[in-house]
Amino acid sequence: MTKRIMFTGGSGKAGRHVVQYLVDHGYEVLNIDTRPLDNPKVRTLIADITDSGQVFNALSSYMGTHEFDASLRPQPVDAVVHFAAIPRIMIVPDNEVFRINAMGTYNVIEAATKLGIRKIVIASSETTYGVVFANEHRDPDYFPLDEDYDVNPMDSYALSKIVNEKTARAFSLRDGADIYALRIGNVLIPEDYTENFPKWFADPGFRKRIAWSYIDARDLGQIVRLAVEKDGLGFQVFNAVNDDTSSNLPTAELLKRFYPNVPVKGELGEFESLLSNRKIREVLGFREEHPWRNYVKG
Repeated sequence: MTKRIMFTGGSGKAGRHVVQYLVDHGYEVLNIDTRPLDNPKVRTLIADITDSGQVFNALSSYMGTHEFDASLRPQPVDAVVHFAAIPRIMIVPDNEVFRINAMGTYNVIEAATKLGIRKIVIASSETTYGVVFANEHRDPDYFPLDEDYDVNPMDSYALSKIVNEKTARAFSLRDGADIYALRIGNVLIPEDYTENFPKWFADPGFRKRIAWSYIDARDLGQIVRLAVEKDGLGFQVFNAVNDDTSSNLPTAELLKRFYPNVPVKGELGEFESLLSNRKIREVLGFREEHPWRNYVKG
């Protein structure tokens, strides 16, 4: 039976690849965004997530692709995947980053739960750990960063994501829905491997703020699919990153050069990511299919 997914933000860099992955795996998807998605198998419904009325209407809409379809009656929705957001700081004023991201997520989760949708997957961020958008270089408390870390950012973007996680937890407690927050690493698309990796190898310190973590957009699609399919976990937070760093230097060397004073918990593999993805591997069964070494000579 085809699963129907309402997907906010499917026109963005990450969203369009995740939407395509879901469509390729047999899902019916309605994209809810402020701009169209160039995908003939997916209709885009233009809507503003900061308007609660529009969100309620969008999540209860017909999902098909054409206004001349045999039936335009809305059908039950299996899951909402919420990616729509201001994607980082320094695009709009800080208060707008916070308002749009926090209010938009509240509206999406509230509408979904009140409409009886029992599975919601939201995009959180690696920035919640407080290193990425800190005013100056900031050592984390330890590596690898895991879901038990006491997240403590100072920027409006990461703060909005923490608020979103708390919102998700509150609605899960209130309504019993499964709501999973994905702390997504730096999203890479196929073009990034040829265009950017040579520059990153030449300047290994450039990506230290993100601890060299990354997630291939297609592997992110797999994570979203696994999250949609895995029921019964209530509220959960998952780091969403690939297995290794995005550097050609060993992880131990990166730590020695750029984070010499940060303690390491346990043993790390030679190139293991400093943003732990153990939970998605053990709980959701994630197995990366697109490591950067498949596309770049290190």
